[in-house]
Amino acid sequence: MASSVLIVEDDQDLARNLADFLELKGYITDHAADGLTAMHLLAANTYDLVVIDLMLPGLDGLTLCRRIREKLRSRLPVVVLTAKDELDTKVSAFDIGADDYVVKPAALREIEARIRALIRRAGREVDNEVLEVGDLRLHTGTMKVERAGRAITLPPVPLKILALLMRRSPNVVHRSVIQREIWGDQPADNHALIVHMHTLRSTVDKPFDRQLVHTVRGFGYRIAHEQPPL
Repeated sequence: MASSVLIVEDDQDLARNLADFLELKGYITDHAADGLTAMHLLAANTYDLVVIDLMLPGLDGLTLCRRIREKLRSRLPVVVLTAKDELDTKVSAFDIGADDYVVKPAALREIEARIRALIRRAGREVDNEVLEVGDLRLHTGTMKVERAGRAITLPPVPLKILALLMRRSPNVVHRSVIQREIWGDQPADNHALIVHMHTLRSTVDKPFDRQLVHTVRGFGYRIAHEQPPL
């Protein structure tokens, strides 16, 4: 499956050149010219990596990186691509959560090599990750699920939905995002998603005292240890 990269860059020529090069290498790319647009795209879509310029209009790159880590609670690999070469800026970027720092001008081949290495490393980490929400645990390497120490067996589609919701917890995941992640460009109808969510609830929640899977009416679903706000 092709890796997807979000490019957050207000220099349209640079963004287009990088996107064209990455697409020639087999990546899927998306583009945001400012930080707020990037936040909306990150909340609505799933990417394998994001490239961020620091000097963005409105929401700057460092603030965007911080919000990815703190507000979206995402471990998405972040490559900072900027003309700023000061040591203090580099340290700040890494402290906030950037995974790599590339100073402009940089060869497109080098940028792609760094992207490829980070995505490969992230894939290895995900393979051994343990997702936890309350007393619910999912081992991503084996896709084994347990709650309160009791093993849970789920069919493949509800299991994929559970992994997606747990990765985004406690945030809400829109129905369209779930459908796109599970069924790709030809998503199943909404009834199919409802059926799979019923299976997920019946297995993960029904035998236990505390509800973890919540419906956010008119939007989607979330999984969280606490009740969602009214």
